[in-house]
Amino acid sequence: MPDLRVRYGHPRSPSTASASSVEREHLEEELRWEDEMQESTRMPRTGVKWSTRLKALFKRKKNLKARTIHVGTEDVLDDNGRPLEGRRRWMRRRGQWKTYRRRGSNAICNQKYSLLSFLPKVLIQQFSMFYNMFYLMIAISQFIPLLRVGFVWTYMGPLSFVVLASMAKEASDELLRIKRDRQVNNYEYTLLVKSEDAVYERTEEHISSISDGFVKKVKVRSRDICVGDVLQLDCDERVPADCVLLRVCGQSEDVSESVFIRTDQLDGETDWKVRRAVNSTRKLDYDVDVVYCGGSVYAEKPHKEIYDFTGNFYAANSDVEPLTLENTLWMNTVVASGTVICMVVYTGRETRAVLNTSQPGSKVGTLDLEVNFMSKLLFLLLIGFSFTLACLRGFYPNFGIYFLRYFLLLAYMIPLAMRVNLDLARVVYSYFMMHDEAKMPGCLVRSSNLPEELGRVDYLLSDKTGTLTQNDMEMKKLHIGLALFGRENEGELASIAQAAFGGDGGAPSRRIDPSSMDVTPYLSEEAAGRRANPQRRIQNAVRDVLLAIAIAHNVTPAEDHGQRTMQASSPDEIALVKFVESVGIVLLERTQNIIRLRTPTGNEVVYEILYEFPFTSEAKRMGIIVRESRSRQIQFYVKGADSIMANIVKYNDWLDEECGNLARDGLRTLVYGKRTLDEETFRTFEDMWTEARTQRHNRKEAMAAAQSSIERALELVGLTGVEDKLQDNVRESLEKLRHAGIRIWMLTGDKVETAVCIAVSSRLAERSQQFFTITGLASVADASKRLNTLRRRNGEDVVVVDGSSLQIMLDNYPHEFMELMCRASSAVACRCSPTQKAAIARLVQNQMNKRVAAIGDGGNDVSMIQMANVGIGIPGKEGQQASLAADFSIVTFSHLNRLLLWHGRNSYKRAARLSQFIVHRGLIIATIQIVHCAMYYYAAVAVYNSWIQVGYATLFTMLPVFSLVLDEDISEWVADTYPELYRELRKGRSLNTKSFLTWVFKSVYQGTVIMVISVFVLWDDHYFTTMHLSAISFSALVFTELIMIAAEIHKW
Repeated sequence: MPDLRVRYGHPRSPSTASASSVEREHLEEELRWEDEMQESTRMPRTGVKWSTRLKALFKRKKNLKARTIHVGTEDVLDDNGRPLEGRRRWMRRRGQWKTYRRRGSNAICNQKYSLLSFLPKVLIQQFSMFYNMFYLMIAISQFIPLLRVGFVWTYMGPLSFVVLASMAKEASDELLRIKRDRQVNNYEYTLLVKSEDAVYERTEEHISSISDGFVKKVKVRSRDICVGDVLQLDCDERVPADCVLLRVCGQSEDVSESVFIRTDQLDGETDWKVRRAVNSTRKLDYDVDVVYCGGSVYAEKPHKEIYDFTGNFYAANSDVEPLTLENTLWMNTVVASGTVICMVVYTGRETRAVLNTSQPGSKVGTLDLEVNFMSKLLFLLLIGFSFTLACLRGFYPNFGIYFLRYFLLLAYMIPLAMRVNLDLARVVYSYFMMHDEAKMPGCLVRSSNLPEELGRVDYLLSDKTGTLTQNDMEMKKLHIGLALFGRENEGELASIAQAAFGGDGGAPSRRIDPSSMDVTPYLSEEAAGRRANPQRRIQNAVRDVLLAIAIAHNVTPAEDHGQRTMQASSPDEIALVKFVESVGIVLLERTQNIIRLRTPTGNEVVYEILYEFPFTSEAKRMGIIVRESRSRQIQFYVKGADSIMANIVKYNDWLDEECGNLARDGLRTLVYGKRTLDEETFRTFEDMWTEARTQRHNRKEAMAAAQSSIERALELVGLTGVEDKLQDNVRESLEKLRHAGIRIWMLTGDKVETAVCIAVSSRLAERSQQFFTITGLASVADASKRLNTLRRRNGEDVVVVDGSSLQIMLDNYPHEFMELMCRASSAVACRCSPTQKAAIARLVQNQMNKRVAAIGDGGNDVSMIQMANVGIGIPGKEGQQASLAADFSIVTFSHLNRLLLWHGRNSYKRAARLSQFIVHRGLIIATIQIVHCAMYYYAAVAVYNSWIQVGYATLFTMLPVFSLVLDEDISEWVADTYPELYRELRKGRSLNTKSFLTWVFKSVYQGTVIMVISVFVLWDDHYFTTMHLSAISFSALVFTELIMIAAEIHKW
């Protein structure tokens, strides 16, 4: 075996004779960069402005570039062969050239503030509210002696308390975010690097010392991972960046070169996905060979599409291998089996996970906006009353001064305590939700600013997998054209299967005479009418369909703590394999090269896997070409959606009807077909496929054409129906939400057929409703035609759209599309990326002016949850990411009814009434002040001491008014039994301009009566003093407020 010697080190100077061409390019590039920096520092002031430089520095946007990464070296180049910026730089320090690792290039940052931006951003946020800005101006005015009408601290104290309390809350939330980010960023991974100045010899004597002497295993933090790093990831370890899978550790002839990953935090699907190592590196003798293989990876420019990747692997011997999605490990996926070696191609903001994540913004509830609008109306009233008093006093030279003094005297009309009372009330609402253990256990409130929004939801955007369904599949029905078998016929199907496999050359465990079997109960009507040796025909059909199910899949049997388990990329595949095992066909082994089965007679059959065609959202089918080991017969099996399979199977008269029957039962349907290939046909296909895989342009189209060349005249062997079990009480919950007037849309990353089945089984769509599908659009013209067709519908259909068509609509016709979607009774969006989910939530809010609630349980739902007015997370099989990012967290979807119909109703009704009473409390005391000024010849003198007014809003009336947060206008039973009552809340009539004007009239009337009666009581000059007038009127004021509260309470 020839020796392979590799030098690992760094050039010490630009003139290093032994430096490679790539290293020299690095040095030349760094010299140019250093010269440019020196020139820029010497630039005269007459040149480029420093402001322009600073603006370019802070607003510079990183360009996303394709790159070529050399395995095991420092070389990362762009398309032009230049070093990729941001990887590592060659720096000249003390006369020597060294490299340093760029730190923080892969850091995750969910922080809203920095150390410098926290104070200004929080202050801007606080004083953007009209209340705080108004009282800030009032407090500042009290430092002017001419305008002083009370004590300065009676204005500054409450304002400082409100602002500091809000800042403390923001700081606490920010510290929690920083803590979570540090836990992720500081997690250590194993980095494989070459030993410095080591000579690597591949000889039999040095095998045991290869990993110790020639490859170092270095621990590196997640935040410091760079493009080109070769990482070793163990089972159940999170992938820290976008990588290309180079090798499965310890693989041999008996170990599969593929690995399973979990992608639930990326696309929301809990199905395990298969990823395969690069062919050139998986064939190496030892794991350490990967670092010294001398190959390079070309990776395309980063983009958002998580289901697509185009690249090439260039081996040391100049062989080129195409790279696809199957060779990738995206960030935030988890290695589900084995230990892998991978190379980083994208980090940080270039990764698919980050590109599909939108930045969260601060949410402001509708009630806050309405209260802010009321404060502006009060401000106009304040100006009107002040101007009226100043005019009545007369246009003297001091008209402006008196106008300002009247303005300051009546400033209590705008209550600063509004914000404090609402925040405290929200704490109480949150407490009620989190302690509703009897009917809503496990509820968590992570954002205490939005409880009222739960009572005014217009649209509900829901994820499917793990939210509406349990992601637990069960095979329900099998149709073979001649007969229909259900789960209850499993025993009879096993008997037929044993008879069908009786002639496979093995000794059956129990021979059954076919002529003695009565299969009439399982025959379809057509087959029963033409009974021509039905037993043999049924046995052959059963044999074909069971073999198709047992072969056309991606399930791998494994041992876990002595228990036999199955790993697969889809739970329905596991359900199908378990079904065929229940009738006697057992999957013994499934690798990249073979499938080994045990038939019902006890014989073992081995199939050699020649080619596989994995399922994709575009193809909507998967195929496999196998060769039976004994007969050497080549079979091509295909399974897929009925809409695709109907065009590639032979003519039949039952497929469409039976698919419709199973779909109406809410079952996920799969159609199976097969074709026997002769050697000539197979060789022709093999040549086409090999040529297509090596093309650099239009590779996908060429591969699809090669696959289609053999997908002709397939024999239809069977139809399966699989049930995805729903969450408990999902149907009842959706029914009540629809009666409450809430439009429900399902946004999922799953395929169209699966989503439609769940929509039917969950009663999201009624059986009588039709589906209007917008799928497979390829151009803007196609989109325009479908929109025109949808516009002519009556609005009772359920609109179904796939991801690619949705993107065309959002890019070209966002307003028209959303308007027509909102006219439909409900909608289903399939193959949605996280960005598309967030875009839908944003468009419904902004363009349609509707309040949106979003609910999900996966990492792919985080963007949607954060974009919606109210985000609701469910912790479950897909992790805690959605629950942690949501405003509210519930255990199961059925708890959503109580969260909205009961807690949401109470929060909104109580907050609306509390706001009205606080406004009434300020208006009535302002009215008393107006009457007092008028009685004393328009003197700008306060009727009450400043501290008395502070005590009125706190000590005397705060607790009675705040007790409204405990009131209930209806009982729990009524709210649950009559969800139609929720429709009134959505109209916002509890707090609108009409109700505001009503309370203004009450306040003006009551304040005037109180002051007039107080004067009448003290009409006698002996008792009429300013102190007595203030005491009588203040007592009447507090007494009136208490009576008003008692009259408004519904439940004592």
